[in-house]
Amino acid sequence: MLALLMPQQAIASDKLQKQLNQAQAVQKAQQQVKGRVLKVRQSKNKYQIKVLQKSGRVVTVDVDKNSGRVSKSH
Repeated sequence: MLALLMPQQAIASDKLQKQLNQAQAVQKAQQQVKGRVLKVRQSKNKYQIKVLQKSGRVVTVDVDKNSGRVSKSH
């Protein structure tokens, strides 16, 4: 029975390892929106990153922890 539980635990740890960390999320955000990162907030499924552009405009983007997809925050 213990052998049956081990593969599930391995799968769960693989999923955790595939999630983006904060530095990776910031890098992805800066690839989409050029500028200086002002703030990073973290929730269960995403990072919300505020970026100051050279124009002075502040843009907030969401980076999905699992897919790495970057989208404008609403």
